[in-house]
Amino acid sequence: PRIHSAFAGQFGLAVEYRAIEATPETFPKYVVILARDGGRGCNVTVPLKHEAWRLADRCSPEAERAQAANTLRFDTDGVYAANTDGAGLVNDLEKVTGFELRDRRICLLGAGGAARGVLGALLEQRPESVTIANRTVGRALALADRYSDLGEVQGTSLDGAAASRGPFDLVINATALGHRGEAPGLDENLFNPSALCYDMNYGQASDPLARRCSKLGVRYRDGLGMLVAQAALSFEMWTGKRPDTLSVLENLRASARE
Repeated sequence: PRIHSAFAGQFGLAVEYRAIEATPETFPKYVVILARDGGRGCNVTVPLKHEAWRLADRCSPEAERAQAANTLRFDTDGVYAANTDGAGLVNDLEKVTGFELRDRRICLLGAGGAARGVLGALLEQRPESVTIANRTVGRALALADRYSDLGEVQGTSLDGAAASRGPFDLVINATALGHRGEAPGLDENLFNPSALCYDMNYGQASDPLARRCSKLGVRYRDGLGMLVAQAALSFEMWTGKRPDTLSVLENLRASARE
């Protein structure tokens, strides 16, 4: 809500954006009520992104391939589902962080909805390869197969990533371990000397991996920039206006330091 309030303020718009806690059982009902009462749309967080994709009448190519949506828009043709996570991640990596993805070796940790939401956008930047490392190898292999037409992508285990595919230029954490106060069991062999570890988590959920990277001496960035960038794309879908993201991100980081 704070991010979208800041976006609305840039254009003098009166926007109501609030958090609603939902379950897989109650989520469809909330969507129907919101659309009926004149809502423009909503963002959807884990674990409801697959449900959002399922109930949509139409989907963007990104949401359809990922079978996961983080943004719904309501219009005269029904419910439209999109996934802005991948574009938000690429924006934060390349435009804000200055990390060029082309010809890089990337390791994506996790094979759930968060990983599915960003894999296509990563492959579109033409990296040398993307390795999906997951605790359940079968899920990593299945996800790699689904996106194999977009570029060089393989699946492996979390333990086997460094030995079989590493070291990497970029390691992206798409797991939810941080929400349990845990971090993936990474070791220094996973990283090139100048590598970046990017955590799609932010806030307290990013602390465990930040501490891990600090001990390893690995450059680290949390997912707050991705959060703001994907929110801006959702805001544009609903209002037709593209907000400035850097000022909002800077204010959020300044507040976090206080």
